[in-house]
Amino acid sequence: MAKKSVASLQTGSKRLTKAIKMVKSPKTGAYMFVESIMSPDQVNDFLAKK
Repeated sequence: MAKKSVASLQTGSKRLTKAIKMVKSPKTGAYMFVESIMSPDQVNDFLAKK
């Protein structure tokens, strides 16, 4: 239930990627989106975490 973002962000010499993950709240059971901007090599670790 996760997806990589459509666009890559480039600022100066750094290449960044925005990853969006859908997480189910343990209290209410509702789904919410968690966004993070990171380097492309950290995206798979971010999406694998619960």
